[in-house]
Amino acid sequence: MSELTLTAIRLGLLALLWAFIFSIVSVLRGDLYGTHVVSRGSRGQAAPARPAKPIRRGPTRLAIIEGPMRGGSVPLTDNGVLIGRNPECTLVLSDDFASGRHARIYRDGDGWLIDDLGSTNGTFVGGERIGQGVPIGEGARVRIGQTVLEARK
Repeated sequence: MSELTLTAIRLGLLALLWAFIFSIVSVLRGDLYGTHVVSRGSRGQAAPARPAKPIRRGPTRLAIIEGPMRGGSVPLTDNGVLIGRNPECTLVLSDDFASGRHARIYRDGDGWLIDDLGSTNGTFVGGERIGQGVPIGEGARVRIGQTVLEARK
């Protein structure tokens, strides 16, 4: 082979190596800092009028009653609540037994449901380990690791 061919092959392998390194750094950055959500709304236009909100029954917030973050609370919104250790979560737990994305609470009709998102240590409602779509009402206690949450008005 000629010298020019060997140099071209070396440069190609070097470029592939750097592309591989950048892809690894990108994946690690995503795991450490979570995903970045960008809201793309129309600029310069008036926001559409919002319809009147219906009166909703049931709990309106989650209170932390046991664990490292005891005394805190988070409101239950129509967007739902993502619970875990990742910074992208609505309720970021400082609990070593919680997963990065541990559980999700969301509205279904007039009630609230909770899903375990495949956590290692599980999510418990009323002392029972749950899976998907378990209803929670006012006074329901949710245990994630050492943290206990209570649904309140």
